[in-house]
Amino acid sequence: MTLLRITEIFYSLQGESNTVGLPTVFIRLTGCPLRCVYCDTAYAFTGGKKIGIDAVMAEVKQYDTKYITVTGGEPLAQQGCIELMTKLLDKGYVVSLETSGALDVSEVDPRVVKVMDLKTPSSGELSRNRYQNIEHLTAKDQVKFVIGNDKDYDWSKGILAEYALSDRCDILFSPMMGRQNPTELAEKILKDRLPVRFQLQLHKILWDDAQGK
Repeated sequence: MTLLRITEIFYSLQGESNTVGLPTVFIRLTGCPLRCVYCDTAYAFTGGKKIGIDAVMAEVKQYDTKYITVTGGEPLAQQGCIELMTKLLDKGYVVSLETSGALDVSEVDPRVVKVMDLKTPSSGELSRNRYQNIEHLTAKDQVKFVIGNDKDYDWSKGILAEYALSDRCDILFSPMMGRQNPTELAEKILKDRLPVRFQLQLHKILWDDAQGK
């Protein structure tokens, strides 16, 4: 039986991505090889509880929603993550994966909606970006840039152009809380006519926390 180390399973509104606002079940896997300076889920780095995939499926079934987000930590750090997502998809759920982009996504079921972070310079983890992952993105996927300052913004614009990302999938620009003024970022996007979606973290606006509980 495949076991996963799980920090929490909870039901809330999706706070980010292009399904923002939709009732969603979040499965937060424990552990992450990265240490981004803006991380708001450091409590998921360690601990958690080992749970079989069938037990995870049973808990998810309690909630009357078709949307599931598998997150972390970095969920792909656990081998069983891919099996879990495929089983959820086979049950008819719409499954999204929140991943750092530092680990290989090539084995992820193509039905999964990948929401992949590309780490900006101020994240402290710029060197961990796995740019080969871009080749595995399709039109239903999304790439997120967390912008903390002008350097991050200019770098993100450069990556956007270098890889023609907006021709491949949706692009999300998100201001780093406490470092990047959201209005200033929005104005830059409009001034430069970038083909990106500006996003704020809805759960932090509604509940002032990381999870949206």
